[in-house]
Formats: sequence, structure tokens, C-alpha cells
Amino acid sequence: MGSVIGSGVFINLPIVAREAGSPLLSVAAWLIGGLLWLPQLFILAEMATAYPEEGFGYLYLKKAGSPALGFLYVWTVFWTSDSPSITILALSAVSALSVFWAPLEQGLYTQLFAVLLILILTAVHVRSVRKGGGLQVVLTLLKLSPLVLLCVLGVVYFHWEPFLSSAPVKAGAGKGLSTLLIAGVSGTVWSYAGFTNVLYMAGEMQTPRKTIPRSLLLSVAIVTGLYTLIAASTHLFVPYPELVAAAGSFANPFLYLPAFARIAAAFLALAAFTSMVGCINALIMVQPRIEYAIARDGLFFRPFAHVHPRYRTPDYSILLQSGLAILLVFVGGIETLLGYFTLSYLIQNGLVYGTIFFLRRREDYRPSYRSPWWQGMTWLAILSQLYLIYGTLVAYPLGGVLSAAVLIGTGLPVYVYFRRRQLRRGQP
Repeated sequence: MGSVIGSGVFINLPIVAREAGSPLLSVAAWLIGGLLWLPQLFILAEMATAYPEEGFGYLYLKKAGSPALGFLYVWTVFWTSDSPSITILALSAVSALSVFWAPLEQGLYTQLFAVLLILILTAVHVRSVRKGGGLQVVLTLLKLSPLVLLCVLGVVYFHWEPFLSSAPVKAGAGKGLSTLLIAGVSGTVWSYAGFTNVLYMAGEMQTPRKTIPRSLLLSVAIVTGLYTLIAASTHLFVPYPELVAAAGSFANPFLYLPAFARIAAAFLALAAFTSMVGCINALIMVQPRIEYAIARDGLFFRPFAHVHPRYRTPDYSILLQSGLAILLVFVGGIETLLGYFTLSYLIQNGLVYGTIFFLRRREDYRPSYRSPWWQGMTWLAILSQLYLIYGTLVAYPLGGVLSAAVLIGTGLPVYVYFRRRQLRRGQP
């Protein structure tokens, strides 16, 4: 939950409202967007309880008989999604505080403070998994407080008029119901991404076979309910045309509440900052585990397999990923980084979901949790990613999409190098 719930909901609320065409369809889009994660989490929970180890997608692809795809998965994750996501969130977190000091909106000060934020959280996770997890609990509770407050106010003051009286905006006019809903659901993807992060640390859990299914399914239920209530509450307090007009920036429903109007900007800034710091903390904690797992097998750069002799954490993997995230702070802006994030993220997901067809043939495949209607759930998960890949090709500039494809392709010769080195050492 700590890595899923972030400022994305406030950024995406105006976009989903615009694409859905009405408040009622907008709320429905948030509900459907969460429910679409259920097929994905059902099959992931099954695979994770069969192999409760570090490595997530790499581990499943390797056991499915394709170490080459496993390597490409990690290569893609490291360069195009995991490290850039830390950078994007760090820059966004600092920018949120610009309401207190304008130079933090963008520029050198933004970059320097983003670097400082990454360094502080990296130091915590190098020293202790338990302390990093404890910090995550605190940050998650802090980020949930304003969101729960908004939901409570929405329930107390709920009435149907805003959901029945608003005419479709221009973007939604003339489109069919299914088209509006699909467009609205697509707008929720960024806000819901992150449920799978818990699987990166499966090998460090005390009771993974019980914890993993429970954490995945409970989290999606809570987050879906929370996001749906946030959307309903926002439409209750914010006039629909004004919410749509906020596309491209933060939606601030507290600005429309008399008790919060004077402090709304500062209140949302602090809420957004805390929310994004919580996401960064979760990503720094979980993501380096996948590079550690593949490096331990000899298929990645050796330093990533190092374990700190005292703290028992994959310290070099954590430091190297944070180092790349810091480098990206000075390479490109948020929009540039988002340009190639989405395509690689969807390709990664599709690859992982397909492995279950091969894993179920293995003799050592003994999951403690079995997905209901697993074949149908798997195809639903894969097809949803293919549809969103199509949406990415339509929505994003061709240059950003091609840069992601090229960077993924560069992993092939690197894999050949590591595989030959493995064979020279007599590794299977």
C-alpha cells in the first residue's frame, strides 16, 4: 500500500474525470481500475507462494526455462522503470514544497534537494531492513490521514446532485459508454501501479506463503475502496468543469472546503510530499532485491550480489540503484522520464504473467495458494497489458516509445556476455 498510494491519485483525478466524461463514470472508472488488478494478483500470489524467494519476475522467468528473458526483464526494470521511478518521485516530492519556497518548483535547488532525499532514505535501507520497514509503516499512516479525512467528509456530506446533473465535457461528448469507461480506466493505471513490489522481498519474509496472498488481496481491496471514495468525495466538493480544467496539475479538493480553504495549498503540499516520500522509501527498500537475485546467479554485475557483513542487506545493489536514480535527476525532467517508463512497465508485466503456463508443468511447483480459474485469470491479465501497450503507442510520442525499445534491445548482447561467463565457470 505504501508504494501504491501516492500523489498520483491527485494528479490523475482530473485526467480520469475528463476522459470518462461525467462524475458518475469517473467514479466507476476508479472502481473498475482497481478490480482489473484482481486477475493479475491472483496469479502472482500463486506463483509467489510456489517460489517464495527474491527475484520476482526474473525468478519466475528463469524457472519457466528462459534465463534470457529473465535477464532482459531485470535489464529493462533497472534502466527504464525502477530507477527512473525513484527519480520521478523525488523530483515531484521536492516540487510539491514549492508552495513554501518558489525555487523548489524546478531547477538546481529541486535537483539538489531530490538528491538529498534519495541519500537519506538509501542510508536507512542499507543499515536495516526492519528500520526501513518501520519507517514505511509510519509514512503510510501519515499519507493515509488526509485521504481518509477526505473520504469521511465525503460520506458525511454525500448527496447525489453532482453525479446526476453534470453534462459530459467536450472530450467525452459523442462517445459511447464503453469507450468513455475504457478511457477513464486507462487514466488510473499510474495510480494503481505498485502492488507487485512486495514480491521483490518474498525471500526475507518470515511466513511468505501466508503473508503474500493476504497482503496482495487485502491491499488491492483497501486501495480500490479508498480511491473510489476519494474520487466520489472530490466530485462532491469540486465543480466538475473546474476539476477537468485542472488536468496536468494537482487537484486540490481541500481548497473547496471552508475549514481548509486558507491552508489548502500548504495542506495538500505536505500531504503530497509525505505521500511521495513514502513511495520512494518503499521503492528503495524493495527494488534492489531483484538485481541482487540475478547477480547471485552470475547473470548480472557481480557487485549487486554483495551482502553487508553486519547489516545483512544487499548494500551495493541498493547504493548502485540509488546512484543511477541520482544521475537521472540531472539528465532529464519528469516528463522525459515518464515518456519511456510506461511501455517497459507493461512489457514486464505481460512477460511475468505468461510464465504461469510453464511453471505449472514443473515438479517443484507447490503453491500454498491456488488462483481461481487460473487460465482465464492469466489471459485477462495478459490481454489487459496488450491493450494498454496499444494505448501507450497512441498516447506517447514515438521517440519516447522507440527509446524504450532500443534500451531494452541493448540487453541482448550484455546477456550473451554474462551467459558465456557463466559457462566458462561451469555454471548450468
